[in-house]
Amino acid sequence: MVPPDELAERLAEGRPLRVKLGLDPTAPAVTLGWAVVLRKLRQFQELGHKAVLIVGDFTAQVGDPSHRESQRKRLSAAQVRAYAASVLDGFKKVLIWDDSLLEVRHNSEWLGKLEMEDVLELTSKVTVAQMLERGDFQNRFNGNQPISLMEFMYPLLQGMDSVAIDSDIELGGSDQLWNNMMGRTLQERYGKRGQMVMTMPLLIGTDGVQKMSQSLGNSIAVSDEPSDMFGKVMSIPDQLMAQYFELATDLAVEEVEAVLVGLEDGSLHPGDTKRRLGREVVGLYWGSGAAEEAEAAFDQVFRRGEAPDEVVEFALPSDDPVFLPALLRNAGLVKSSSEARRLITQGAVKIDGETITEEALSRSILAGVTVQVGKRRFVKLTADR
Repeated sequence: MVPPDELAERLAEGRPLRVKLGLDPTAPAVTLGWAVVLRKLRQFQELGHKAVLIVGDFTAQVGDPSHRESQRKRLSAAQVRAYAASVLDGFKKVLIWDDSLLEVRHNSEWLGKLEMEDVLELTSKVTVAQMLERGDFQNRFNGNQPISLMEFMYPLLQGMDSVAIDSDIELGGSDQLWNNMMGRTLQERYGKRGQMVMTMPLLIGTDGVQKMSQSLGNSIAVSDEPSDMFGKVMSIPDQLMAQYFELATDLAVEEVEAVLVGLEDGSLHPGDTKRRLGREVVGLYWGSGAAEEAEAAFDQVFRRGEAPDEVVEFALPSDDPVFLPALLRNAGLVKSSSEARRLITQGAVKIDGETITEEALSRSILAGVTVQVGKRRFVKLTADR
């Protein structure tokens, strides 16, 4: 908490605090990474405080420059509207959706109404030297990388959200500290009481390297089907289990510490512990029954090598023979025909459980079979055409 001594003072006032969280809808799903701060926001709700959730439909079109080495490609208004509608469903899986504990706002309400005079007044509140104190801006400036004036505007616009809704506290990921402190600065310079800032650690993605991000393909969404969610959790590197138990589950601190001690001293098996992690994560969003079913489905596919009970169907083309790389691409099992050819060569493609090496097969052989690519991708071929 920054500053660390103000929270007790505001709690002593005996009123519900206004706890702000702003999220830009730049992708369609709410990930476990986003859920880290969303679940902290829910904890404030459970204590009787008012969560103020800012859907950044205006700032999403500007683009957060945090940790960017180059200028971000802008999203269109239509893209942002579509993403915003999608992420609201995800927010409902985490927060208490009650008007007495939640206020949902779109920052286009106030940012979209700014006149040029308002913009000039806003820019007068901060100097260029202050903006260049920010690490990523400083690095790009020193490296002769371009920084657009619009990128300078992003933290100012995000800060205006705090001015508009009179937040007491703003939550965010650890990479948002500078942006969030700008909200405190602007509140004070507009004659208001400056907010406190509380940041949360960033959840590493399933690749074990970079923070969880939909654009990097290393994310787990709170809306993922239970079996997919369980499988993705099981795919994370073992060294991430500590962070996931701490940030992605509702286990008590004492329980998490016991798990970590058990992993360290060898009294807990990593595989069994990761299964528990999978059940905890799935159970948090889908319930314990769904978590047990997801684990059973995982065993069916990965331990016994069987296809899942429900497999998406895909109609065979009329060609005969059928060119398998193109079929796998069109069925969505791979991204390209070249990837399919590589996987076939590596023995990663199976038909009804048998590895295949041919790239062209007769239509009669493929009709009705289940094709498997890797460990988790299945499709059942039908001869509807």
